Amino acid sequence: MLNSYKVNMTKGIIVAGLAGGSGKSVVSVGLTAALARQGKVVVPFKKGPDYIDAGWMKLAAKRNCYNLDPFLMSEEAIIASFLEKSAGADIVILEGNRGLYDGVNPEGGYSTAELALSLDLPILLVVNCTKTTRTVAAMVLGCMKLDERVDIRGVVLNQIATKRHQSIITQAVEKYTGLPVLGAIPRMKRDVFPMRHLGVTPHQEYEGSEDAMDLLAKTAAEHLDLDRITEIMAPIAYRKSVVASQKHDKKLRIGLLMDAAFQFYYSENLEALEQAGAELISINAMEEKILPNLDGLYIGGGFPETSAKELAANISFRDSVKAAAEKGLPIYAECGGLIYLGKSIEFDGEVYPLAGVFPVRFGMSKKPQAHGYSIFEADRENPFYQNSIEVKGHEFRYSTILEWPGKSEDLALKMKRGVGFAAGRDGLNTRNVLALYTHIHALGTPEWAEGFLKRCRVVKAEGLRE
Repeated sequence: MLNSYKVNMTKGIIVAGLAGGSGKSVVSVGLTAALARQGKVVVPFKKGPDYIDAGWMKLAAKRNCYNLDPFLMSEEAIIASFLEKSAGADIVILEGNRGLYDGVNPEGGYSTAELALSLDLPILLVVNCTKTTRTVAAMVLGCMKLDERVDIRGVVLNQIATKRHQSIITQAVEKYTGLPVLGAIPRMKRDVFPMRHLGVTPHQEYEGSEDAMDLLAKTAAEHLDLDRITEIMAPIAYRKSVVASQKHDKKLRIGLLMDAAFQFYYSENLEALEQAGAELISINAMEEKILPNLDGLYIGGGFPETSAKELAANISFRDSVKAAAEKGLPIYAECGGLIYLGKSIEFDGEVYPLAGVFPVRFGMSKKPQAHGYSIFEADRENPFYQNSIEVKGHEFRYSTILEWPGKSEDLALKMKRGVGFAAGRDGLNTRNVLALYTHIHALGTPEWAEGFLKRCRVVKAEGLRE
């Protein structure tokens, strides 16, 4: 817990909901944008393994959003990261995930409520009020009583139809729970966050993202009581931590495919690489002609299928990635990055050629093929993970394997939880390339950055080979 640390003026709150779809993203992103536009330094956090909501929070705050997840990392790592990243902020806003008490078991393990207790942060509860009135008070009261250690300090009503609708619910909530209603978001004529086949569209792919942010900030300013919400925030007890990192005389040039197709990178992962001695080089896989001179390449996840036409059309770049892999360039690829290194992807009836590092033909399903937390053990030789290390991560994919001539026993990683690539295993491996469906978080797996850059240094010293 945090109560042993000195207090500064930073204040924080968790925006939570009764369920996914409650509207907590509208509130948390809008609140962040509105307060940031008042000149406040707002540091955003996102609970859970999430890239898209975190991306919108980053856009709202105009600074990095950080992820905190009790499954992926220890409580000590969560608290240390929270204290370090929030130091010096005026406001900290942490967006929860799913419902407040939703976890991996009936006891709510790894839930937003559990995270709130670890961080000593109060809750601003968002409720979707569609087709309901007084029952909202019962739901809020149930959240208060289920675990009285959880400090719920205010309520925001969402999807309000009329002024009368708002008045009835507000009176009921305040009468039966004693909590203040600090805002009411009316029904909107359109989705503020654009939706598509896999859910919310990442802001990097949405041309109207700045207009959407203007609307969210305006909505929050008009329909939330910003002053009272700020008042119910808790002061954050903190200490400034010092992150130890190895010193290296020469920086390693590590490329990142960073564009509309590939955007799934935790801020902590990129910072871990920098602290371990990397200079990060952003690369657009749809526009660059060839891969620049690099010591390593990190390809995160994303939605390569929605940009498949553009990726396929950039033949010279695809060829340069394949050539670099064949010469021994260290490459670490997650999910969407794994797909890009495949032979092709079939999407909407068309087949698009990709980098061809691995002889895999991918397709897309309308249903999730893997979704949730995962654990793997490195039990085969691979370039980056030590033998027998156990790593926690997560999977989220709709892609399918249409054709792969390989053998599952050749995959580098054994899945102890989750689906992986095939037959309970993950991790395609050739030379210094490791491509896997599992996403990892650097705070939960500190060995990842050092392992990746260690191989990059070895290869750099030996030189790439034809």
